[in-house]
Amino acid sequence: QVQLVESGGGLVQTGGSLKLSCAASGVTFSTYTIGWFRQAPGKEREFVAFRTWSGGSPLTTDYADSVKGRFTVSRDNSKNSIYLQMESLKPEDTAVYYCAARGGLDVAWAKSASGYHYWGQGTQVTVSS
Repeated sequence: QVQLVESGGGLVQTGGSLKLSCAASGVTFSTYTIGWFRQAPGKEREFVAFRTWSGGSPLTTDYADSVKGRFTVSRDNSKNSIYLQMESLKPEDTAVYYCAARGGLDVAWAKSASGYHYWGQGTQVTVSS
């Protein structure tokens, strides 16, 4: 069974940085997609970034326009963890951040929350102005 556990959230000032972690266990797919989403109070869950992997090698990556150039997805194979490095944070980045996973490489749905089967519990990111 796939389990995802996020960590690394916190309170940061505008312009600051945070690195979120998504520890994955039980992922036995040879090809899979990891997505990052966020949800602010009163708003729908929105896409942040995704990356696909095959045999441990990254393939396709994409980011929401609102975070492009500021956020970066990476992975540490030795720790079975995926990271979201967030730079130049803005108050509008404040939200609960989730990582999600699904087997396969089909990116047609990769920006939609409904396309993922497994979710972490989320980690709160608050950016003060």
